[in-house]
Amino acid sequence: MSNHLDPLLNPLDIQTIQEIDNLDLPIMKKHHVRILAHCLQILKLITPDNSSELYKNSLRAWCDNQSKKFDDKKFGDLLYQQLESTIKKLDTLSHKLGKNIEDLEISDLVLLAKQS
Repeated sequence: MSNHLDPLLNPLDIQTIQEIDNLDLPIMKKHHVRILAHCLQILKLITPDNSSELYKNSLRAWCDNQSKKFDDKKFGDLLYQQLESTIKKLDTLSHKLGKNIEDLEISDLVLLAKQS
């Protein structure tokens, strides 16, 4: 079995999933951290040049492509809204920490999850 999951099916690798599962957090906080990590990985996938300035167009196109899989435009719109909202939170966190958004780590995501 590979140590990496298919990024088209799940952008989180097995090590990240295990790291989150091993956190000393309530189950709902772990779930929140997984969602944040998932969104961060999607951002990295859609903007491989690490330019968060270009993410909006890339995110819209990625969400539209996802909605085509289900033949459901509303799904793409809702997915876009949710991801955009989360990416804004990640961007705010990265600025507070003095990091680039792509350099956020699980420990940083835990801070954000604990604030919620």
